[in-house]
Formats: sequence, C-alpha cells, structure tokens
Amino acid sequence: MNVNKVSLEAVAVKQGQYPDSGMPEVAFAGKSNVGKSSLINAMINRNSLARTSQSPGKTRTINFYRIEDMLYFVDLPGYGYAKASKSEVKKWGTMIESYLLKRSTLKAIILLVDIRHGPGENDFMMYNWLKYYGHKIIIAATKSDKLKRSQLNKHKQEIIKAFALDSDDIVIAFSSKTKEGKDELWEVIEAEIKE
Repeated sequence: MNVNKVSLEAVAVKQGQYPDSGMPEVAFAGKSNVGKSSLINAMINRNSLARTSQSPGKTRTINFYRIEDMLYFVDLPGYGYAKASKSEVKKWGTMIESYLLKRSTLKAIILLVDIRHGPGENDFMMYNWLKYYGHKIIIAATKSDKLKRSQLNKHKQEIIKAFALDSDDIVIAFSSKTKEGKDELWEVIEAEIKE
C-alpha cells in the first residue's frame, strides 16, 4: 500500500476512547523495545509519528493511527517491562486484553519478536493467547538488519521451531531501517482486512 495520508486519531486507556468509525484495525503486540513504533513508522513512511525511544516502556496507551481512511494501525503497550510497578503492568495487561477481546473491528494481530533473540516467556504467553482465541498467527521478526543475510533464515527457522508454528502461520523478517519485509507485511495486512 502506498501511504500518504495518516494521522494519530486516538490515544486510549479504555473502550470509550476508541474510534467508532467501524474501519478495520490491525494491532501490533510485542515486548517492550521490540520495535513496534519503529515498525509502524516504517510501514506508513514516517520517521516519528509513532513515538520511539531507546528506553523500553514508552508506549503506555493504546494508540490508533488512521491510515488512508481505510484502516487503523493500533500500537499496544509493550509487555514484559520490568521497571514499571506491578500495579502498572497489571493495568496495561488488563487494558490490552480488554481491547483484544472486545474489539469487533480488530482484523489481525501482528506479534513482534526480535529475530536475534527469539521468543521469550511473555511472547509464548501472547502466542498461546492468540491461538486460544483463534487468531491467525502473523509474526514480524524485527531488527533483521542486525543479522548477516546468511543468518536470517536460521534465526527465522528457530522462531518457527520455538513456537511450533503451523504451516499456515506467517513469519516475516522485518527491518525498520532497511524496510525489508514491508511489502510482504502489507500484502498480509491487506488480505486480512478484506476478509
């Protein structure tokens, strides 16, 4: 998709603050500092619409980005952020789960995993949750530019093996820096929002 028109439409912590346009939504989930905001910026050809930071835990709200008046990208708070208080982490978890369970316009969830390190405990929890609720598994294996090209397939296969993915699950090596995987991920997203 060629993106020209994009805006941050809503910053939400509860259901009443979500947009009510009825447009399809694609949510991005992953641990803190995995590159959700960077991936969103790369996908929409912007440098800093989604706020990025070197320190984890920057996204503490559910952010809705309206794209071409066709769909929303939904940036969820990262999970597994150790420096937040237990009560704050619990609040984020409740906020994320409420959105994922109750949002009828949610068409796809992209799970981001750092390709260099593979999935951690929280990634397995999110994966199992997605499976349990019947969501299609779409994994963006981020930070692929940090690996040599010869290492990419090996690391991608390790993610597939770690999650014991089915043949219809999707893993896309993605780099926000080089835009590797961008066109492939857009193809998947466009197919999902048409269903």
